[in-house]
Amino acid sequence: MISSEEWKIVYYESTNGDIPVHNFIESLNARAKSKISNTFDLLSEYGIRLGLPHVKKLVGTDIWELRILGGDNIRIFYIAISGKVFLLLHGFIKKSQKTPNKEMKVALMRLNEYKSRKH
Repeated sequence: MISSEEWKIVYYESTNGDIPVHNFIESLNARAKSKISNTFDLLSEYGIRLGLPHVKKLVGTDIWELRILGGDNIRIFYIAISGKVFLLLHGFIKKSQKTPNKEMKVALMRLNEYKSRKH
C-alpha cells in the first residue's frame, strides 16, 4: 500500500535568491519539462523507495541522482531532508557516460552552503 502522505520537493535557493534547478528546468523544451514533471511525480509518490532506473545514489556522498530518462539524459542531484522533503540541488544535461566531477562539486557546494545556513 502506498502512503497517502507524499514527499515534498523543494528547490535549493542561494543566499542571493537564485533558484538554479528551477532556472535550469525552465531553460528546457516542453517535452523535457514534461518528463521531469512525470519523474517528480514518481519521486514524491514513492519517496526513498523509488529505485533504478529513476534514482541512483552518488557513491561516497549523501546525494542522490534523479535520472530523467530518454534522449536528453537530464540529471538532477538531490538529498532527502527531514520531514519527507527532497531538496533539489543541481540540474544538468549529462553528455558523457560518467557524471562529470564539476557537476558533483556544484551540488556538494550548494549542499554545504545550505547546511551552514541551517545551523
